[in-house]
Amino acid sequence: MLSTNIKKSKAGLSEIEAEYIAKSLIVYCTTVTAKQTNKEVTKLLEEHRDLVSIAVVEHNKPIGLINRNYFMEDMAKPFRHDLFDRKSCIAFMNKDPLIVNESLSIQELSFKVLDSGSKTLNDGFIITDENGDYLGIGTGEDLVKVVTFLQAEKNRLITESINYASVIQQSFLRLSNEDMGNVLHEYFMHWEPRDKVGGDYYFCKKFKDGYFLALIDCTGHGVPGAFMTLIMSAFLGGVLLDKEARLDPAKVLSIMNQRVKFTLGQIADPQDDKHDFSSSKEGQSDDGMDTAFCWINTEKDELVYAGAKMPLFYIDTHDHHHKEPEIHSLEPDRKGVGYIDTPMDYKWTNRTLKLTKKMCIYITSDGLVDQIGGTKKIAFGKKRFVALLKDNYHKPMTEQQTLLTQAFYDYQGKQKRRDDLCLMGFRY
Repeated sequence: MLSTNIKKSKAGLSEIEAEYIAKSLIVYCTTVTAKQTNKEVTKLLEEHRDLVSIAVVEHNKPIGLINRNYFMEDMAKPFRHDLFDRKSCIAFMNKDPLIVNESLSIQELSFKVLDSGSKTLNDGFIITDENGDYLGIGTGEDLVKVVTFLQAEKNRLITESINYASVIQQSFLRLSNEDMGNVLHEYFMHWEPRDKVGGDYYFCKKFKDGYFLALIDCTGHGVPGAFMTLIMSAFLGGVLLDKEARLDPAKVLSIMNQRVKFTLGQIADPQDDKHDFSSSKEGQSDDGMDTAFCWINTEKDELVYAGAKMPLFYIDTHDHHHKEPEIHSLEPDRKGVGYIDTPMDYKWTNRTLKLTKKMCIYITSDGLVDQIGGTKKIAFGKKRFVALLKDNYHKPMTEQQTLLTQAFYDYQGKQKRRDDLCLMGFRY
């Protein structure tokens, strides 16, 4: 039986789909010809109670299909045997059954069965070889079983792939976690992909004279976003090998922008000096990232920031102009890295912040501020985020993480998560 052949496979989906074609559904059974009578068909169906339908063939070519239920119900009516027993079986034959080639894919077959209506699901369909010769019958029940199995296998393989992709993505974060633990004395990093893997990413690299810190929000989420984070991480690691570049976050952004554009084909022609990015051509990538790049010079107690649509918030606890320290921000440039509408030669701006003892620094991706929720079903918003920072900055960083994320979850409520979430804070 077909069900015994359906089992979990270690092959990829393409190999499984290649195995499960129309041929795999063939039920080999006795056929009849137009010369045979309804009495003979009745006897055949009584002897083979597992037959759903019987094919009628002439010279090994199928010409019709007799459905058991329809045939037996009709013959059970009064005087039917007297009238039809001696007549040709074509009297009860479906003259236009679905006939498919043995090599037809299950997907194409299922479309044909659906197009032909519920009758085919009940009667079954005839399967032939390349020459159109009869091979056997396929049943709607077996087709449903295989389609269900293939869908389950597809879901299993996708889930396994995403789980493994998550392992890969987290392994790329390992070195950043190690360096972050070495250079930041009190901090938190909350990284929460919406779909197991995601487009939010963070990066930390320690050097003798300081460390480079970045929070990255790539196009999309899920697997496409995760692919982008690996690209960005590889590019960034290479650029930071240049000491002159890493001291200049704005320059790093410019270099990254050019590399992304060339790699993802976001230019009409590398030789074209005009570089028209006004519109995306069909098939052309329009991907990139929003980000905050920071070079922290530990010798000068200085932070150099350059941002692409991602601000940096800070609280100077030594600010004596106010009874309570104010929340300040370093504002980003309004162009993302990569993307069609960002010019190849775009220059970002460095902003320098003198670091004082106990100063608190915060960066978040827009997955937090753009999340819909609350009683009014509006975005969480920058104002709400800043208010939370002001109320809690004096608490330990790990406690702040708990309070901030819980406030986010409470606000989201039963609303669907819109994006990945990456939120970090540290006390200098």
